Amino acid sequence: MAEHRFTAASLFPCSARELHAWHSRPGALERLIPPWEPTRVVSRAGGIDPGDRVVMAMQAGPFPYRWQARHVDNIPGTMFRDIQERGPFARWTHTHRFTDTPDGALLEDQIDYALPGQALLPGCATELVDRTLDRIFRYRHATLRDDLMLHQRCSTKPLRVLISGASGVLGSALIPLLTTGGHEVWTLVRRPPDRRRREIHWDPEQGQLNLAGRPAFDGVIHLAGDNIGEGRWTAAKKQRVIDSRVLGTGLIARAIAELPVRPWVFLSASAVGFYGNCLDCCMREEDRVGSDFISDVCARWEDAARPAEAAGIRTVFLRIGVVLSPRGGALQRLLTTATIGFARRFGSGDQYLSWIGINDMAGAVLHALTDDTLAGPVNIAAPTPVTNSQLMGTLARVLRRPLLPPVPAGLLKTLYGQMASEVLLGGCRVATDKLCHSGYTFRHADLEPALRHLLGRFDRNAPEC
Repeated sequence: MAEHRFTAASLFPCSARELHAWHSRPGALERLIPPWEPTRVVSRAGGIDPGDRVVMAMQAGPFPYRWQARHVDNIPGTMFRDIQERGPFARWTHTHRFTDTPDGALLEDQIDYALPGQALLPGCATELVDRTLDRIFRYRHATLRDDLMLHQRCSTKPLRVLISGASGVLGSALIPLLTTGGHEVWTLVRRPPDRRRREIHWDPEQGQLNLAGRPAFDGVIHLAGDNIGEGRWTAAKKQRVIDSRVLGTGLIARAIAELPVRPWVFLSASAVGFYGNCLDCCMREEDRVGSDFISDVCARWEDAARPAEAAGIRTVFLRIGVVLSPRGGALQRLLTTATIGFARRFGSGDQYLSWIGINDMAGAVLHALTDDTLAGPVNIAAPTPVTNSQLMGTLARVLRRPLLPPVPAGLLKTLYGQMASEVLLGGCRVATDKLCHSGYTFRHADLEPALRHLLGRFDRNAPEC
């Protein structure tokens, strides 16, 4: 059976041995899975040594399937190779080669594959596969290069970090970034913990969190909290939102403040909603809290972390903007209408959105973890906020979909009540001078490049098969 070969090659600012080592660390595969692909790692046995295996849940159109790969070769600093054991291809071999050059390490990803019944298929079949692979590897190489540059600045020594909210959209992106940088990650879970996976049980509602006998943590990152932008804000929903933030934050802050060996940094999630609906004003960290429900939640959220701050732990309130990821949150919800198009705007469309791409969010958190100059509130958002109309127009342009009639404000308020007024129709524009002046470099400071990267729409003129 004839095989077809696809190759992608890029230079990286490190040695071949360092590049190989990055691929051998936990989380490397998760960092390289494009966010627009409905792919997740189901199980793995080992890493990249011969005999090690990984199983992934994937999807081709509406059809789900499992992909099982087995590693067959590994020469540290030089190459490793894996093959498909179960999946949609008749044959698949992926060879990763690393070579030192005067300009850095050259990574060459070589894939030799054969499609089922390939001899009977039209030539455009392999062209379609190659275009798909080109999108994937453009994302992989760009993300890998940015990760390596970030780790050169922020991961100069390994840290032991405890994280809450590990299974959420933010935590799922942050943990593999940390582990590929050589950091050791422990997670807080509400189910029975697995000590082999460095899990610790906690129950915020019952005030249960025992860190006695655990290793000393260098840093703690608290991301857990009920989704505030989902559904109507009933009285019960509002209470869940408040309790999920205040109880959990206070429990962690008190627990680490009482440790005999305290972590030297505590990063506690908050949100730009702290400022409330600020129209076209540009809000900075020193500005006062707003008057909305979200503002009150954020203020209580941050106050709950004060015991850690009072104990001398460097405490950072991460006032996070709207995080863009196809895997969850606002962008995922907007993409549900992509087949027919996107609403031209919500309400007037003039409301500002302080957004940040998922990879910049994770990068900014790692930066805040390791930068001793950052303390107190820090706006975690891209430096170029956009209006709702600009967001929808850019999304339609990137995906080449039409703009549909606007969604009236009255309809949104009827459907979602106060949540619509504050989240969908309210706006917040924040300044990011504090983050930028501390030395953080954005991967994507502007919306269109960020969306193209997250959605794999690099070439607007790609031919159709």
